[in-house]
Amino acid sequence: MRATITAVVLTGSLLALPAAAAPQVEEVSLEQLSAQLAAGKTSSAALTRAYLARIAKVDRSGPTLRSVIALNPDALAQARALDAERAAGRVRGPLHGVPILLKDNIETADPIATTAGSLALAGNITHRDAPLVARLRAAGAVILGKTNLSEWANIRSTRSMSGWSAVGGLVRNPYALDRTACGSSAGSGAAVAASLAAAAVGTETDGSVTCPSSINGLVGLKPTLGLVSADRVVPISHSQDTPGPMARSVRDAALLLGAMAGGTTDYAAALSTSALSGARVAVIRPPELRPALAARYDAALAVLRAAGAELVEVTPPKLEGLGEAELLVLKTELKADLNAYLATTPASVTTRTLADVIAFDRAHAAAEMPYFGQELFEAAEETKGLDDPAYRAARATSLRLAGAQGIDAMLRQARATLLVEPSYDAAWLSDRVYGDQYGGPSASQLPAIAGYPHLTVPMGLADGLPVGLSFIATRGGDQAVLGAGYAYEQRARARVAPRYLATAWVNAAADAGVAR
Repeated sequence: MRATITAVVLTGSLLALPAAAAPQVEEVSLEQLSAQLAAGKTSSAALTRAYLARIAKVDRSGPTLRSVIALNPDALAQARALDAERAAGRVRGPLHGVPILLKDNIETADPIATTAGSLALAGNITHRDAPLVARLRAAGAVILGKTNLSEWANIRSTRSMSGWSAVGGLVRNPYALDRTACGSSAGSGAAVAASLAAAAVGTETDGSVTCPSSINGLVGLKPTLGLVSADRVVPISHSQDTPGPMARSVRDAALLLGAMAGGTTDYAAALSTSALSGARVAVIRPPELRPALAARYDAALAVLRAAGAELVEVTPPKLEGLGEAELLVLKTELKADLNAYLATTPASVTTRTLADVIAFDRAHAAAEMPYFGQELFEAAEETKGLDDPAYRAARATSLRLAGAQGIDAMLRQARATLLVEPSYDAAWLSDRVYGDQYGGPSASQLPAIAGYPHLTVPMGLADGLPVGLSFIATRGGDQAVLGAGYAYEQRARARVAPRYLATAWVNAAADAGVAR
């Protein structure tokens, strides 16, 4: 069904688009598109057709990124309606008429399913907008379609392959097609990097916005928990789930955040290149960084100093038991939250509980479990509910370790308001046999558990692959991390566009060795 909808939309759109009329969208920012629309240089309908054509060229053929899981058959009609509003003198704001993509665990009122990548939710056409989508529509955004993701937002198995779902297949990294796009917002990351939209919405429980943003050369923000509503998003954990913006610049991410969050805060207007001047910044230097990543990190720290920041190195505390506590929280909340969500889905969805989903996957193992199983689902089904003392103790422990004894303690040690560290190392190979094989640094866990804002901004390429710099603050510090990230970005100008290489940079001489 979804493939049929996609084919109809693509075919109809391409036939309607004269080649000479297509606006340029590759590497064009949301801010630039907004300015072009305001100046009458293009229309929302023309932009929508141009993005549909690019999706056909890059996502469905050519590099075949598989980042867009479904297109919205109403997208062009939405664009034309917004063009008519503009012609009548009504402009809703900077997003008016700009096409964006949404991760396919976010409900929309459009006639497309919200599947979380699972065949069990193929009939989940809810005809209702998540609150964040309603806000985006009110701001004038065109809902272009849905992006592929790690199935069930990567909570099904410890041996999963990031970016793979039964519905959408495996997302490919546009910098090196044999590498992971990370996850779980893999499609959002790859699609924005490849200019299939100016920006996209991802979701994060722990790393699912910031990892694919870093690995695909993007800016990604995991906001303070609760700033953006997670209602009508297929859940994992009410203690950690949050939607977040993904874009190619800090300003674009700030524009998208403002629309998603609602309220009166103009996150983009407050951005300043002087935001780091006089700021004390706590610096984490993870041990045993690879030389290529260490070089990019040292260069980024030099930019921070040049921008006026005072850098203070801190030693991360030992937080014994944090991982185990977080996992128990996630498993317990997954069962409770997913059962509650599934109870609200249409009658066409026959999986009404986590137990039903587990049974569905077993019955459809060839399609659903060709590479990895569902041991996390099975463990979650065995949990004892939100009143279980073990769960409550784990949540209290994880909050204390990540917040008061983690981020708060490091900021206090440095007398700083911001914390920086490498977001992740470069993308690893997509491996269908062993799943995700990654042993490098990760900045996501502490802010994810504490509910604190976490922004990643491109540092450039390490061995030909993107790496990001993380900015972390305490609860409510979203404007602070955006401001610092913007000041860094404008000085560093480190982002490099993708080249769709078959594989990453190769040292042929080193591979060959020395003949004897």
